[in-house]
Amino acid sequence: QLFENYSKSYDKEIFTQGTKQEVDFIEKEIKFNKNCAVLDVGCGTGRHAIELAKRGYAVTGIDLSKDQLSAARLKAEKANVNVRFLHEDARNFRIDEKFDLAIMICEGGFPLMDTDEENFAILTHVVQTLQVGGRFIFTTLNALYPIFNNLKKFHDEHMQTGTFESHSFDIMTFRDRNKVNI
Repeated sequence: QLFENYSKSYDKEIFTQGTKQEVDFIEKEIKFNKNCAVLDVGCGTGRHAIELAKRGYAVTGIDLSKDQLSAARLKAEKANVNVRFLHEDARNFRIDEKFDLAIMICEGGFPLMDTDEENFAILTHVVQTLQVGGRFIFTTLNALYPIFNNLKKFHDEHMQTGTFESHSFDIMTFRDRNKVNI
């Protein structure tokens, strides 16, 4: 539910502004090998998938949000690139083909789950899609950030969507829970 009706403002968020630099990093990690088939898990509005496709990579993007996928398809069409976007749940998707690279950038699902088992299911399914010797690049949230920073202040200064309502952090599990009204 978090990402439904979010596609119109998602690409304006501060954390989405480094797409080209993030894709530069990905390309360096795979040594600019244009033969890599790429799976973008939690692709959202397709910012990484589309940028990789512009650079000549074959990309498949999966996301749970139909709204985000709609925006991604429109953006790919406008950019005149071919990206296969699939409506899939990262916790239990099944794609019969194998990929040379999987990416899950900017919390493409992994740290957004309620349980460790759900997070583990995402990692398991992603690894099962990789060729032998395939690579997996992903980012995750810094669990210590909420201890040392004011999340309401960060949201109010940097986020374009919603009103920050509440925050809790469990030091024993490192689970961070935030409520934002969109």
